[in-house]
Amino acid sequence: MDNEIYQQYEALITGEDRLSVLANTSAFVNEHLKDCNWVGFYLRKDNELLLGPFQGKVACYRIQIGKGVCGTAAMAKETQVVKNVHDFPGHIACDASTNSEIVVPMIINQEVVGVLDLDSQSFERFGNQEKEFLENIVEILLKVAYKN
Repeated sequence: MDNEIYQQYEALITGEDRLSVLANTSAFVNEHLKDCNWVGFYLRKDNELLLGPFQGKVACYRIQIGKGVCGTAAMAKETQVVKNVHDFPGHIACDASTNSEIVVPMIINQEVVGVLDLDSQSFERFGNQEKEFLENIVEILLKVAYKN
């Protein structure tokens, strides 16, 4: 993605309420990445990830740290790219039609505050280009909306 998209995103979220920013971020990402059936956030509370703003079908409310793709990303503190969720040990199927997933942890001062999660009905939907794009989006999100 070119720098213009990141400038557009930063302008969209600057000076806005964090919850509203998370909602519009899920919409922004959903508009720019095609073939996704779920785009959204899980936010950390104690040892769980709780459902946050999202675009898509009804989702799981709670995910334990270390469980599923989201919990694994939070525990490992690194992006998880899963080409086939059915091969991922302990995958949590909130939507049975999902076949691939990418989860980017949101980390502040070495602590995970949440994750950005994307699902697709296509196998092998997410790769290095999407990983780079989403990690850049999360970096801008944390810089702008989590600066306090």
